Amino acid sequence: MTGDGADPRRSLPSVDRLSRELKDRTPAVPDWAARAGARDAVAAARSRVAGGEPPGDVAADALARARELARPRPGRVVNATGVVLHTNLGRAPLAPAAARAVTEAALGYSDVELDLATGGRGKRQETLARMLCELSGAEDALVVNNNAAAVLLALAGLARGREVVVSRGELVEIGGSFRVPEILEQAGVQLREVGTTNRTHPRDYENAIADSTAALLKVHRSNFEQRGFVTEVDLAALVEIGARHALPVIDDLGSGTLLDLRSACLPEDAYVPSRLAAGADLVCFSGDKLLGGPQAGLILGRADAVDALRRNPLARALRVDKLDLAALHATLALLLEGRRQEIPVVRMLLEPVEKLSERARGLAASLAGVAGDRLVVEVEPVSAAVGGGSLPGFELPSAAVVLSGAAPGADALAARLRSAPLPVLVRTREDRVWIDTRTLLEGEEEAVQAALEHALSVD
Repeated sequence: MTGDGADPRRSLPSVDRLSRELKDRTPAVPDWAARAGARDAVAAARSRVAGGEPPGDVAADALARARELARPRPGRVVNATGVVLHTNLGRAPLAPAAARAVTEAALGYSDVELDLATGGRGKRQETLARMLCELSGAEDALVVNNNAAAVLLALAGLARGREVVVSRGELVEIGGSFRVPEILEQAGVQLREVGTTNRTHPRDYENAIADSTAALLKVHRSNFEQRGFVTEVDLAALVEIGARHALPVIDDLGSGTLLDLRSACLPEDAYVPSRLAAGADLVCFSGDKLLGGPQAGLILGRADAVDALRRNPLARALRVDKLDLAALHATLALLLEGRRQEIPVVRMLLEPVEKLSERARGLAASLAGVAGDRLVVEVEPVSAAVGGGSLPGFELPSAAVVLSGAAPGADALAARLRSAPLPVLVRTREDRVWIDTRTLLEGEEEAVQAALEHALSVD
């Protein structure tokens, strides 16, 4: 209440009036977004007034909210963070060939479950399975909608109602509150923990195996690493234990690749054919991480085990749609045809640092022309990361364009770069902005230049 007894909330505009005015001033904003933005802005103003604060500029707030609601989601951004598989940015960008395949499948009908030769019903994953087996040496393969679904299906299909043995050091939680014990519970499996957080020995598995045991589970730690006084049972040793007791071994690799990337100094642990050669009965991994394809959960391994999962009722609930199938087919085709450099993630991982330095120098020259005397523009070596819960602790040498001397500070400059029509995501450190060239797609230098022009024009 004000001093004269009037309720300040009565002075606030109505939602209808505010949304009409917003539409009159900004016709490009859709009606639904104008109404929702006005409603939220008025509610926020009422809350401020009730707390004894001024209502603020309700019209400007409504416009900002409406524009944010109307913005296409997900929208494209430029990743200059140096994190190749950035979870918040959608992980792997698709290869152009995969994007074209998605568009082709989306714009019309497709033979997703039709045998064109016979005119009868076809198998939607038959060709994909052949491609995956060709690339990996697996006997059979199945694709579901993400790796969590792959692990869930593997456990439910092979071990429901029985025990699965797993090391305590592998009972991990990754992004989105994905916890291994909870996945086991949802699969109807009883968890049998062995070892300690930092040390698990073969005898721990041997001592835990009983008549109720259905499988042994190996889990990649994904987004952290253990060092120091640490012992774990590697996959080959676990397979030997499983063979002695006629138990299948499920390998939750998380982020796997069908390419041998040791030339980029990436560890062999991520190489799916090596995991299968070591004897894992099933290997589960993501499609949108090191593979460089769409979101998917890939299950490769022994034919009878994969077939058991294919016939499980959960498989239908977890299956992928035609767009993911199209993107994955195109990505695998690039690998089979020896065109791996067309996959953005692969190219980023394998790019020589010398080429990145050359690219950074060219970008720095362009940005210096934009910045004038308002910023100091330099090129410096930097470490990039694989990201996406892949290869924790592993770093890639890279080159960055570094901006310093911004009047509002590095964080404010980074925020302005994010507000550009095509947002640019960067890192800030030591009050400087770091633009890492390892994660820039081909031709994105122009977008970075445009974003800096926008950032320096903001009052």
